[in-house]
Amino acid sequence: MKKIKFIFLALIFTFSFSFQSNSKAVPESFADLAEKLMPSVVNISTTQTIVTNTNPFPFQFPPGSPFEDMFKEFGTPQERKSAALGSGFIIDEKGIVVTNNHVIQDAEDIIVRVNGDQEFKAKVLGADPLMDIAVLQLETDKKFTPVAFGDSDKARIGDWVIAIGNPFGLGGTVTSGIISARNRSIGLSRYEDFIQTDASINSGNSGGPLFDMDGNVIGINTAILGRNGSIGIGFSIPSNSAKPVISQLIEFGETKRGWLGVRIQFVTQEIADVEKLDEPRGALVASVAENSPSDKAGIKAGDIILEFNGERIEQMNELPAIVAKTEVGKNVKVKIWRNKRELNKNVILGRLETSEDFKVGKKQEPPKNEDSKIESLKISVRVLSKEDIKTRKLPNQTLGLVVTKIENNSPLANVLEVNSIIVEVQKKKIRSINDLNQIIQRALKSNQKTILLAIYNNQNQRRYIGVKLD
Repeated sequence: MKKIKFIFLALIFTFSFSFQSNSKAVPESFADLAEKLMPSVVNISTTQTIVTNTNPFPFQFPPGSPFEDMFKEFGTPQERKSAALGSGFIIDEKGIVVTNNHVIQDAEDIIVRVNGDQEFKAKVLGADPLMDIAVLQLETDKKFTPVAFGDSDKARIGDWVIAIGNPFGLGGTVTSGIISARNRSIGLSRYEDFIQTDASINSGNSGGPLFDMDGNVIGINTAILGRNGSIGIGFSIPSNSAKPVISQLIEFGETKRGWLGVRIQFVTQEIADVEKLDEPRGALVASVAENSPSDKAGIKAGDIILEFNGERIEQMNELPAIVAKTEVGKNVKVKIWRNKRELNKNVILGRLETSEDFKVGKKQEPPKNEDSKIESLKISVRVLSKEDIKTRKLPNQTLGLVVTKIENNSPLANVLEVNSIIVEVQKKKIRSINDLNQIIQRALKSNQKTILLAIYNNQNQRRYIGVKLD
């Protein structure tokens, strides 16, 4: 019995020792680390002039009144100065500072405060609104203490981090916490792969650094969740994503991102079933820009991109970041899935910033027309007209049906919107209402009740949708 107890205690001791040796101790204090890093973190204040018209009348016209537009030009223009606060950090002893683009956007004057008492004017070397990064140069010959970037890919959920910044204008503020999550996307910018942290980040912290316990910058604090201040959910741009952008802004004053020239979407289980793909993976090509690198390489709408330049694409949102960081002009191999088999295409990458695809188109409302009901789908449609094509600026040879009504019990109710245009079903072009009816009837009579639709949505973007029929 004593022998059994001894073995049991030995096992507990061994497990406890193993657990402690594999976990990092809670820091007793962040004081030494904070003291070392504070001289490299700066406070940024900006000013810009805002012009407004004052009302010359002692009363207000009601909204929508014709007099409102008639007399609006009689207002007296008034100029006022607007100030904003943010944070940043020094990455070169010559006074190169990294911050967020939204901190300095449209600023007329930028003042950077270092060590709490030294103020310097700064100029913008380059800014990237797509990743919300800006690089500044302090206008002085003084030497500064820079910080180094760390490897954000090595940062793990649960690792200790500290944030230093200028929340609410209270410069030199240090907060601590852990990495709460990785690879977050919250819809703020085109390229998102945020580190989420519970270190308190408030208004004014934007552009400040997120440090690991070695004092290396692993993130640029960018956003918070909560209108009235920190609620323990902050987001930082990973250093490994930021570094190539910062290097380009310093060297060129602008970014030079790779460009494929495709619009993509997620591969759902329904789409994978229709395409006979082993699992939902890759990026489905919804449309290809005319004369783009993909168009010239023979990539087509409906292809599924499985690999890019040797990197496997698991989720659609992985592809834009991988393409963007690839050198412009490089010849890359793209593996696609088409007609239930793999193909390889060689693409010479273009530059995103000089492409037509970089511009955002405006939404146009199509004219109304007579419609017909598709009983099997419980929707109403009409034939796409030349006026539709012109108004919505679609490709000249576009054929299809405009969806005019969707009933609540339609299988398309939650996946399609009124004014969407159905251009293909089961990879077959739709020229008439009869075309659509025949394909749907064949699908209903077959064992496979999943159909694949190609549509233009209300933003005139070509998309694929997989739908299961009842």
